[in-house]
Amino acid sequence: MKKHLLFVLTLLTACATTWAEDGSRLWLRYTELNKAKVTGPACTAADELHKYYSGPEARLVIDPTVADDEGYVVSGSTVRARTERGLLYGAYALLRGESGSSQPFYRLRILNHWDNLDGSVERGYAGRSIFWPDFNPQHVRDYARANASIGINGTVLNNVNASPKMLSPTNIAKVRQIADILRPYGIKVYLSVNFASPMGLGRLKTADPLNPQVRRWWKTKTAEIYKAIPDFGGYLVKANSEGQPGPGDYGRSHADGANMLAEAVAPYGGIIMWRSFVYGANHKGEDRVKQAVSEFLPCDGQFRDNVILQSKNGPLDFQPREPYAPIFDNIRHTPQMVELQITQEYLGQSRHLVYLAPMWREFFRFVAPGRLVGIAGVANIGNDTNWCGHHFSQANWYAFGRLAWNPTMKSEDIAREWLAATFSLTSGSSREALLSVMLRSREACVDYMMPLGLHHIFKFDHHYGPEPGGFIKSYPLEWCPVYYHQADKQGVGFDRTHTGSDATSQYREPYCSLYDNAATCPENLLLWFHHLPWTYRLGSGRTLWEELQFRYNRGVSEVEDFCQVWQSAKPVIDEQRWREVDERMQHQLDNAREWRDVCLKYFKEFAE
Repeated sequence: MKKHLLFVLTLLTACATTWAEDGSRLWLRYTELNKAKVTGPACTAADELHKYYSGPEARLVIDPTVADDEGYVVSGSTVRARTERGLLYGAYALLRGESGSSQPFYRLRILNHWDNLDGSVERGYAGRSIFWPDFNPQHVRDYARANASIGINGTVLNNVNASPKMLSPTNIAKVRQIADILRPYGIKVYLSVNFASPMGLGRLKTADPLNPQVRRWWKTKTAEIYKAIPDFGGYLVKANSEGQPGPGDYGRSHADGANMLAEAVAPYGGIIMWRSFVYGANHKGEDRVKQAVSEFLPCDGQFRDNVILQSKNGPLDFQPREPYAPIFDNIRHTPQMVELQITQEYLGQSRHLVYLAPMWREFFRFVAPGRLVGIAGVANIGNDTNWCGHHFSQANWYAFGRLAWNPTMKSEDIAREWLAATFSLTSGSSREALLSVMLRSREACVDYMMPLGLHHIFKFDHHYGPEPGGFIKSYPLEWCPVYYHQADKQGVGFDRTHTGSDATSQYREPYCSLYDNAATCPENLLLWFHHLPWTYRLGSGRTLWEELQFRYNRGVSEVEDFCQVWQSAKPVIDEQRWREVDERMQHQLDNAREWRDVCLKYFKEFAE
């Protein structure tokens, strides 16, 4: 009897161990088999296939006829590629069950970590930094493996609001150690730099980009970095934005500042990613969404060849819905890359299930992928056990990598892949129901937060929760929610037409005319471009006020349905992850109701 009881307990423990999941394995939930015989080069790809490939053998072949350095061809159990990096991407494709040839659309597929040297993460919702002030080598290796599996080939290790201390010898030594771990997985490291670093570290009295001492300091420091990390990628720069120092402090242009740094990294093949997120003092009275074009159009064509202008997908700041940023229409002579935000600063952070691939695919409908040289994503990664805070937030990291590799992939296909890999849901009603939740989640978020083109009505600073009446006299007006919705007894919305701020004029045709006319403006952007009467009739036949009420309520109803779907999925999801997601979804529902109730109560004061 005792032996029988012991057997049962052992079996139950084994089952519990097998079924228990904490999310730490992300979508890489392969069983470690260690049985496949792998022939070909001894490399990271061979290690992965030996450990995880379920077939008896696999072949890795270096083939110079493959079209791209990072591309691959999978045929049966054979992977062919020009380089070991291509073999690695092909090995993960084989483990996903793919066949055929593939190559990345973008050469630059980069994560931007907003991690600070003290370990905090700006706009991070999944714990502290995995890099700073210290790092666990195995954790960084797991991070590298996850990125390689979805084709990400670069990472910026620190915040764009950078400390000059980032470039100290001690921190460069840490970056070298991290780079050594990432390199076998095809990942280059980059650093965000503070433009005033020569003053903070070099004890110079200026950071003027035309000053010979300043230029010499950057060349010396850059040489120091490349000596430690020969394949270092280059610098990411936030300059003259939100209090950060920059060339404008000395009456110099963005081209002057970027070209100084570009000159320093050029001998080593490095690049400069110069962010266009610049607004404020130089543009008093100008609509904030126009300021990037005003700031950078005069510099177009003046940048060195290894400078890339990095711009957010929308003209404001990662809102749940924005039109595409018109800077992509106006900059013609400078390479550009888009910056997407994987971390959900304005989309419920790590507390809401919001799948972002549909939002990013929406951007690519307006900005052809071929107009860009790269894609950057503000990372949602921290040292939480499940990496991203919310188990479903992992899907956004995954989707970013897959779209960086192929921006024409359908949101639905990526979500199916992720559900199969992460929850072993390859078919069935639960898979289809959860797929539907993911695909509807972004639109639901827009509905319960800011429908019809409303934008930036979040609470101050942390940007979580609604505050449509937000106004602080000591703050710049463009930081205040009331600036963006302009609600009054006459109506609501920001007039950006030719009779208002004229932001529509920055768009190419047909969008300039389309957005400028309320009758042709897409209803999901109506209040972004137009201040309209509360009685204005929409396509539904409802007045503007009635339509706002309808959409806020529809958003809440959607989340109620999401919660019911998750409840019904309990039998096919492991207990821990089901419980943790359920807790988050209940909070999301409470928060969606709060958004609806606060916003409708506020706008009712004007509308009725």
